[in-house]
Amino acid sequence: MVNPQMERIQSHLSRMKLTTTRDRLDGLLQEAARKELSFLDFLDLVLSEEAAAKDSKRTRMGIQIAHFPIRRSLDDYDFDLQPSLDRRLIRELETGTFIAHAENILLLGPPGVGKTHLAIGLGRKSIERGASCLFVSATALVGQLMRAEAEGRLEERLLHFSKPKLLIVDELGYLPFERRAAHLMFQLVNRRYERGSLMITSNQPVGAWGEVFGDTILATAILDRLLHHSHIITIKGESYRLREKRRAGIVPAPVPAATT
Repeated sequence: MVNPQMERIQSHLSRMKLTTTRDRLDGLLQEAARKELSFLDFLDLVLSEEAAAKDSKRTRMGIQIAHFPIRRSLDDYDFDLQPSLDRRLIRELETGTFIAHAENILLLGPPGVGKTHLAIGLGRKSIERGASCLFVSATALVGQLMRAEAEGRLEERLLHFSKPKLLIVDELGYLPFERRAAHLMFQLVNRRYERGSLMITSNQPVGAWGEVFGDTILATAILDRLLHHSHIITIKGESYRLREKRRAGIVPAPVPAATT
């Protein structure tokens, strides 16, 4: 037999987009009866489940929009293999306060030490805390900006990369920029300056960025804005991938230096 009251409640829940409560209404009512919950406790249960479901959905959508190339999290980062990392600083960055203050993060170090892993992990944390995030490789970023400029859509692309609260630019320095690409990168950095956070991973120390951008003056201008409010994390150590290959016997272990 159809219960008009239940139909009315479910209709109200649909209109208010409380879909988790609507779909689980029978189960929630049974749980409330079994535990003999008060009206206040039942309301707390309903709202807690609804909020958790919405947070989970928002996080999933945010991760999808971010376009992370691989699935990584801070939980599966092996900090023991990178003792040079300041774990207290990483825990502080997990809180997302750097995004609230529009601060930047530079993750520097040789290939394979986990820079991209850390960047994705911090990006995921920022999404979980409600911030928007976008991940892009440095080559893809400048490629899109140069193509947009050629097609008369540069303003549109600059706006696209300026919107997220956190923009992650991966693998800066692996390939040198053309001078025009460096100018476009400056425009983006300047737009985001004190408005949104940038996280950049690079295999090059900041002292070598003049070569990366092909212009020392332009590199100085970019770094001036990036470093004003920033956290610089330099990771030292051996490549994870190289270490695993050594363990598998694919790559020989390094020969110890001779002593005299």
